[in-house]
Amino acid sequence: QVQLAESGGGLVQAGGSLRLSCAASGRPFSGYSMGWFRQAPGKEREFVAAINWSRGTTYYTEFVKGRFTISRDNTKNTVYLQMNSLKPEDTANYYCAVRRGDIGTNVGWYAYWGQGTQVTVST
Repeated sequence: QVQLAESGGGLVQAGGSLRLSCAASGRPFSGYSMGWFRQAPGKEREFVAAINWSRGTTYYTEFVKGRFTISRDNTKNTVYLQMNSLKPEDTANYYCAVRRGDIGTNVGWYAYWGQGTQVTVST
C-alpha cells in the first residue's frame, strides 16, 4: 500500500519561500513519477510540477516556472517542492501524488495521493 505524507506548508509573506516535502512509502518507486498539485478554495485541483523517479526529469506548469523546483532524494524516498518568490495566488492546499509511468499533468492519471499541506501567502 503506497502512502504519501506531505509536510512543510505554512504561512509566508509574499516574496518568501517554503519547501514542501513528500515522504513516500509502500513500494519501490522505480518506474513511477511523482507530482505536486494544488487546490485553492472553490477551484479545481491543478497540476504544479512532476518528476520521473528513475530519470529525474521534471516538468512544470507555466505559472511556476522559474520560481518552483521539484527534486527527489532516492535514499529517503522523498520528493521536495522548493517554492521561491511566492505570491498570494499560490495560496492553496498542496498535494503530492504518485503514478506509474512517466510524468503526467492530469489529476486522474495519479493513483495515490497524500492528505495535503496548506500554503498561505499573505500580502
